Amino acid sequence: MSTTPRMPSLRSLRAFQVAGRHLSFKLAAEELCLTASAVSHQVKNLEEFLGIELFVRKTRALEFTAPGSNYFEYLDTMFMRLQMETQQLRAEYGRKMIRLCLPPFFASELFLPKMEALQTMMPDTDIRISTQPSLMKDHPAEADLSVLLGNDDWPDLITYPMFARRLVIVASPSQLKKTDPKSFKSLNGQTLIVHENRPKAWINWAKTIDAPKPKAGNILRFDSMSAVVQAAAQGLGFAIVSLPMSRKWLDSGALQQVFKAEWTTDEYFYLAHRSEEQNRPEVTELIHWFIKEFQHDG
Repeated sequence: MSTTPRMPSLRSLRAFQVAGRHLSFKLAAEELCLTASAVSHQVKNLEEFLGIELFVRKTRALEFTAPGSNYFEYLDTMFMRLQMETQQLRAEYGRKMIRLCLPPFFASELFLPKMEALQTMMPDTDIRISTQPSLMKDHPAEADLSVLLGNDDWPDLITYPMFARRLVIVASPSQLKKTDPKSFKSLNGQTLIVHENRPKAWINWAKTIDAPKPKAGNILRFDSMSAVVQAAAQGLGFAIVSLPMSRKWLDSGALQQVFKAEWTTDEYFYLAHRSEEQNRPEVTELIHWFIKEFQHDG
C-alpha cells in the first residue's frame, strides 16, 4: 500500500519564502506580523525537515546556500502563482472584502451608527473591522484602510485628513452642580477621570489655558475611552473627552460641558492606505464614503 509522502508545513514554507525575499528575519517578521524569532524558528523547522541548511546566518543579514537559492526561486514562483490564482478566483466568483482598522472609540461612536447605511450602499462587499488604540500610529500590515491619529507623518501612505482632535471637559448633570462654570479652580478636590494612555491630559489642558493644574481629590484611571465616558456619565467624576466622538453623549444630556472653553490639538484623524489599494474599486468607494461622512465632522 502506497502512502502520501510527508510535506513541510505551509507556514514554514511561507516563512522561508518571505525571509528569502528580504534576506532578513526581521523584515520578514514585519510583513508576516510575527516576531523575528518566530520566523527564524519556522525556517529552522523547514531546514530540519529537509535535512539541509537553506541560509548562511550572518550577524545582520542572511545569505542563501546553493540549495536554499534554488528552493527559494521555485517557492517564490509558486507563491506568486498561488496569489494570482487566488485573486483571480475571488474577482470572478467571490465576494469583495475590505479590512478596516479603527480606533475603538471612533468605531463605537462614529462608525458603527452609520454601518447599516454603508452596508446598503455596498451590499456586495464584506467589511472586516478590527480596532487598535489611537496611540498606535502605524497602519497595520493586515489592513486595507485604517483611521490614524497624528500629524500626517506617514510618507509611505496616502492619507486624507478628516477632523482635528478637539477636547472638552465634561461631567454628569449631578456632578456639574459641584463646579462653578466660570472658575477652573472649582475642579480642585474633585474626582478626575484619566485615560491610562494619556496620563498627562489634565496637565496639558492646564498648560493650554495657562491655568494651574487642578488638585484632584481622587483619580480614577481607565484603559479605554469608552470607560472614561461611561464613568463620567455615571457621575463618578470629571473627564476630558474628544469631539466629535463624544457628541451623542452631550446631545443626549448624559454629559454636559463643564466650561465653555474647548481646545483643538495639533493632531488630526486621518484615513490612510497603501498606494496599491487605490486600484481596487471597492476601496475607492469606501474612501469616498468616509470623506463624505466624516471629513470636517463637528
